[in-house]
Amino acid sequence: MNIENIEAFVYVIHFNSFNKAADALFLSQPSISARIQSLERELDARLFDREGRHFSLTEKGKQFLPFAQQILQSYKKGKQYLQQMKTSLHELRIGCTVSVSNYVIPELLPRFKKEYPEIQIKLQTASTESILDGILNKELDLGFVRNVTHPHVDSVAFYEDQIRLFVHKDHPFIDRGAVSIEEVGREPLVFFQCGSLDWMKIHRLFDTLDQPPTIEFHIDNLETAKKLVTAGMGISFLPELCVRREVEEGKLFPITIPSLASLSLRTNLISRKGEGPEFRKLFQELGRGFLAQKQLI
Repeated sequence: MNIENIEAFVYVIHFNSFNKAADALFLSQPSISARIQSLERELDARLFDREGRHFSLTEKGKQFLPFAQQILQSYKKGKQYLQQMKTSLHELRIGCTVSVSNYVIPELLPRFKKEYPEIQIKLQTASTESILDGILNKELDLGFVRNVTHPHVDSVAFYEDQIRLFVHKDHPFIDRGAVSIEEVGREPLVFFQCGSLDWMKIHRLFDTLDQPPTIEFHIDNLETAKKLVTAGMGISFLPELCVRREVEEGKLFPITIPSLASLSLRTNLISRKGEGPEFRKLFQELGRGFLAQKQLI
């Protein structure tokens, strides 16, 4: 429904005149009449009874009026709020996990600055728990975190990054269509541990093996894990987005494991309850554009 049509309807009632409504909206009288007619077509209802230069509200017009006034008032309040945010907010404090900080934020911030060039960005890289505390304590405005819930926080999905097995360029798994978890368990592993529930699925699958897997390295840093795999020190389960460059350069190769086809890391965007919806929405849109452009493996 066109907000301008609703605005014309409310103004005609307020001024009790098509001409005065047209003057207030800097329009011609025929333009006001055209907007009213368009609104009547959208509603499939006649809003005015017209007799020459005189008019009155129909019964349906009377019924619709309070809704039209509420819609117009909410729209104006929302528009005013966004304008105030643009003029009053000079700094946006963002917390994000390491992977988001390394592989996503550098792509999003230039796009954000095009929308809000006057806003300065303060970025803090930390764990999900620390970012949540920062949001609750009003030390951060937005947070990119693993999937969390809290009664005082609004949380929306930002993106999901599939977890896959990656090997170096000379590994024999490359020539295989798919491998089993038993075969993976016999290989030296570089295990990148990020603490999510999906990583626990890998642990549970390994627990079903007759022999425990050969974990040569427990790593808490993605870049270190990638370099060890590239150097032939083992194979590793890694998020796709984080190894996209190495795959494009032919340094790492994804391997299919049918029993682990649905593993992913989910990143959510959080803010304090009722605050920052316009920035959450903007970053969601930027994220969709970024992920579509950077089609994953």
